Amino acid sequence: MTLALLFPGQGSQAVGMGKALYDASAAARAVFDAADATLGFSISRLCFEGPEEELKLTANTQPAILTHSIAALEDLRSRSPERLEGAAFAAGHSLGEFSANVATGALAFPDAVRLVRERGRFMQEAVPAGVGAMAAIVGLAPSEVEAACAESAQGEVVAPANYNSPEQTVIAGHAAAVERAGKACLARGARRAIPLPVSAPFHCALMSPARERMRPLLEAASLAVPALPVVTNVDAKPSRDAAGLRSALVRQVDSPVRWVESVQRLAREGVDRALEIGPGNVLAGLVRRIEKGIRVEGYSG
Repeated sequence: MTLALLFPGQGSQAVGMGKALYDASAAARAVFDAADATLGFSISRLCFEGPEEELKLTANTQPAILTHSIAALEDLRSRSPERLEGAAFAAGHSLGEFSANVATGALAFPDAVRLVRERGRFMQEAVPAGVGAMAAIVGLAPSEVEAACAESAQGEVVAPANYNSPEQTVIAGHAAAVERAGKACLARGARRAIPLPVSAPFHCALMSPARERMRPLLEAASLAVPALPVVTNVDAKPSRDAAGLRSALVRQVDSPVRWVESVQRLAREGVDRALEIGPGNVLAGLVRRIEKGIRVEGYSG
């Protein structure tokens, strides 16, 4: 059996995440402690105790999810390495791509946790509160969503941000344009257009200031050849090239997450088993909707 390691992105966080793992596993505890030391504050306490409003702040959410994901991975490596046998690829949804790079040895954990802390801050600061929005479009083909966005832009930004499953595409952009596009999608036959409670319009052109602020940080970071190929969000192709992985992390800030194509590529590469490592089970649900031949399990500790 061929295994892919999958790592979740923003939206999977919850107060209490990782607490049982920290208490039970020395390997996991070392990861949480390293994150606290690197960041200079207790991201562990924020994961375990909240408050929720602080955990939901993008600059906190991103290092929190990364830390929990890598802590769970290290716990598996120390206590149940057999569950990782057959791993041939790694992939992560948005922020989760940083976790995938850490898991494969391309990026050191302290560097990654510093980078995603800044990534979250830059993404939050790229667009003033209330200017942008995101919405999930359910029950409409991606090509129809793209057409609805194109006709609704009217000089503003609105475009697909996450191709999550054949039945769900998330759009992002200026708030008014997202509202227009949601109505246009409903007119084209979408079952629902659901506004998302997010603090910024991620993965669209409005994030270009965040991309340019991340570029020098990622160019200065040390990336190595990964032990396993990482299927990147922007290209939906496996890469073992350190320079290519660095470029993908820069470009993904303001580019759509091509998750459907990424999972389809994993299936074409022979993956028939996936393990979602980290908080929540969002990716497991998406994979089942994309490729029924891939059996998905989860591990959060």
